[in-house]
Amino acid sequence: MTADLQKGRMGPRACLLGLLALSVAGQCSYSPEPDQQRTLPPGWVSLGRADPEEELSLTFALRQQNVDRLSELVQAVSDPGSPRYGKYLALEDVADLVRPSQLTLHMVQKWLLAAGARNCHSVTTQDFLTCWLSVRQAELLLSGAEFHRYVGGPAETHAVRSPHPYRLPKALASHVDFVGGLHRFPPTSTLRQRPEPQVTGTLGLHLGVTPSVIRKRYNLTAQDVGSGATNNSQACAQFLEQYFHASDLAEFMRLFGGSFVHQAAVARVVGQQGRGRAGIEASLDVEYLMSAGANISTWVYSSPGRHESQEPFLQWLLLLSNESALPHVHTVSYGDDEDSLSSAYIQRVNVELMKAAARGLTLLFASGDSGAGCWSVSGRHQFRPSFPASSPYVTTVGGTSFQNPFRITNEVVDYISGGGFSNVFPRPSYQEEAVTSYLTSSPHLPPSSYFNASGRAYPDVAALSDGYWVVSNHVPIPWVSGTSASTPVFGGFLSLINEHRILRGHPPLGFLNPRLYKQHGAGLFDVTHGCHESCLNEEVEGQGFCSGPGWDPVTGWGTPNFPALLKTLIDP
Repeated sequence: MTADLQKGRMGPRACLLGLLALSVAGQCSYSPEPDQQRTLPPGWVSLGRADPEEELSLTFALRQQNVDRLSELVQAVSDPGSPRYGKYLALEDVADLVRPSQLTLHMVQKWLLAAGARNCHSVTTQDFLTCWLSVRQAELLLSGAEFHRYVGGPAETHAVRSPHPYRLPKALASHVDFVGGLHRFPPTSTLRQRPEPQVTGTLGLHLGVTPSVIRKRYNLTAQDVGSGATNNSQACAQFLEQYFHASDLAEFMRLFGGSFVHQAAVARVVGQQGRGRAGIEASLDVEYLMSAGANISTWVYSSPGRHESQEPFLQWLLLLSNESALPHVHTVSYGDDEDSLSSAYIQRVNVELMKAAARGLTLLFASGDSGAGCWSVSGRHQFRPSFPASSPYVTTVGGTSFQNPFRITNEVVDYISGGGFSNVFPRPSYQEEAVTSYLTSSPHLPPSSYFNASGRAYPDVAALSDGYWVVSNHVPIPWVSGTSASTPVFGGFLSLINEHRILRGHPPLGFLNPRLYKQHGAGLFDVTHGCHESCLNEEVEGQGFCSGPGWDPVTGWGTPNFPALLKTLIDP
């Protein structure tokens, strides 16, 4: 070891000794997330260094095995042409496949034990380990990290994060993907309350989107509700430090749920329900999932396991890896700019979404509320895709508006509807035909330098996202807009279809995309008019992609025509 040090470097044996001694200096260390954006999100301020004795909860993502095999199995159980279609894996099967090697488990546990980590908890798949350490211990363990206290967001949320990159012993490079709880801040809502459109006279008009408007537009009858007698269930997940109130849900159903059978209460809340004011987005998610997927048992993941040093979305992923019985449909309104996330994090989260798909879970993510997005790279503008909307293993939901905002008419693009092409994930095979057709036939393509034409394209489907009524803090609030509205609506409809499938002895729909694209969007209203927003410059003048016949990167295949969609999806 002395000879190695005299040469200014450390050999393999010295590096191993350094690992056990918690030394991560020089050439014996590496940065798992060198590309993680560490700029402070707007609205957040530092309160200074964290107390060295303050307790932190950090999550260590352990390297998985057989990820390629997992990908093959997802394809097999999700493709209607496969003999394995619908034969989903149990959580234990997934665990047997991806569980880290014994060497990985031993190395990481020994390293954490030597650092003084305590109260460590794993998950069924053993690929995450969450431990408690003091700030002092964490800064010694993760070289370069320096924990600060922050406050920000509309709810004055508190968080403990490091503004500096962290490094791990190089001996762990093949064992740890990333450490959660250092950089990524809790998300903030992009939901908007738009000004009420002006109109003269109200004969034959509606005054905003309610459950009855949705059910009429998408052709649901009073009989299109759950039976209340199956093991069918659905869930929404919330990570915004805001909560729904049971009394708001009851009032919403009293005002707007009189024309259909529904459940008046959430069946299960996973996580912590705050005692403060209700949040509009949390209220919206629950109210419209439970009115679209009417009379179906509903769970709410409410900032699950939240601690100031934890990442709420990551905690939700851990819960999915630790429960064998889960709702069949999950709707999520969370997203981050792809470029703000490290490659290690984004690839690992994608595997977590793959694990859910293998188990037959339908994950729907909002496509975002910034159109194509925009950012500047080396002085040139580009569109800005969102993740997890861009993951090839989720169904992404865009947004539409009524052509006439006061009449139940055909739909056009809602200009905020997120969509585009991933800069991280290549185009999956299931959408090759649809995306190629759009790129070769669309008369309104933006300049090719603005997007990665070979990337995973999204959204996959859409629903109304403009002008919703929501009850929050006992007050009916009009004209709430965002893909956070369209996502639970589409999810609720899929839950109704699952109900029919389960009653016929069929498995739930699972990961929908391979079937959706193979059937060319059958059962959906094609949205062919409108464009979404993008960069405000002379080159594109605020216009991103435009909708057209068939699939497009603004509204996907279109919005649900429930009877036709049910007919298309009810049987294998």
